[in-house]
Amino acid sequence: MDGKGRALDNIYIERFWRMIKYQHIFLNPAANGRQLYRGIEKWLYRYHHRDHQEINRVKPIQRYRKAA
Repeated sequence: MDGKGRALDNIYIERFWRMIKYQHIFLNPAANGRQLYRGIEKWLYRYHHRDHQEINRVKPIQRYRKAA
């Protein structure tokens, strides 16, 4: 990516993956890749089905369904 604002383009994705690392991966070390995949899958499900303060206590899955 190049051009104006390129440093800000990835900030949301980087923040999201940092949150997964600190809230799940580092706290629950996996024995293998399948266990890691299942753990991240469960974490993502909880993440998308909880109320988010930044979007007025709306669940991200509800907001996505309205947009799709």
